[in-house]
Amino acid sequence: MNRSIAAAAVAAGVLLLVPGCENKATPQKTAGTPAPVITPAKKGVGGVTPLDQSQASADIKTTADIRSAIMDDKSMSINAQNCKIITEKSGMVTLWGVVDSQAEKDSIESKAKLIAGAAKVVNQLELKTK
Repeated sequence: MNRSIAAAAVAAGVLLLVPGCENKATPQKTAGTPAPVITPAKKGVGGVTPLDQSQASADIKTTADIRSAIMDDKSMSINAQNCKIITEKSGMVTLWGVVDSQAEKDSIESKAKLIAGAAKVVNQLELKTK
């Protein structure tokens, strides 16, 4: 009986040494490389994130109309097309993300103001650093 317990203990110990059996849930640090850093999503004005998008049909339509206006403008870069547009319950629209030029920043803001109203747009777009 003692032999079977000893054999089981040895077998369990060997399994712990087998490569690839380590816990993958925790990032492993290798020599010379820093541990991975998980950063929270960047927040716009007042902590606005895409999760703050109102689900009211009018607010969804506002966001969709602004997005369509940006996508219809073939001069917009991929960065500009991917900017965040968040319409909150109050009807306030926050624009944030990175665009390639001041012209794109101004154009997106102008499109948003035409659709949502000049007083309801907060432009937090940033210029791409080269």
